[in-house]
Amino acid sequence: MADDDDLLGELLRFKLEAAGHDVTIVEDGQSALQAARSGKHDLMVLDSMMPVLSGPQVLRALTEEGSALPVVMLTARKGQDDVLDALSAGARDYLTKPFIPDELVARVNTILKNEGNRVASADH
Repeated sequence: MADDDDLLGELLRFKLEAAGHDVTIVEDGQSALQAARSGKHDLMVLDSMMPVLSGPQVLRALTEEGSALPVVMLTARKGQDDVLDALSAGARDYLTKPFIPDELVARVNTILKNEGNRVASADH
C-alpha cells in the first residue's frame, strides 16, 4: 500500500489484514517503487498524488521494467484521462476516493485469486 495519508493507510491495513493479507505501507512513490522491485509483494495499492514520485510515475516505471506486479490505483483523481492513462499503463483496477473499504478488499481478493489461477495454469 502506497499512500501518504496515514489514517487511510491504517484503515486499509486493518481491513486487508482482517481479510488475511500481509500489508506493508510506504508513504512516497520512491519507496513504493523500491517495495515493488523487492519481489516480496503480490499486489500494490497505489495513490496517484504522493511525494517524490507520483503513482503514475511508479506505474510507468514498473511497466517499462516488465513487472507483472498487479497494481490497483486508489486515488482522488477522477478524470477520464486519469483513469484511462492508468489502465493503459498497466493498472489492473482503478478506484476513486471516497471509496468503500470493503469494495477495495473485494477487488484485491479477486485480482489475487485471478493471479493465482494464472500461475496454476502456467504450471500445467
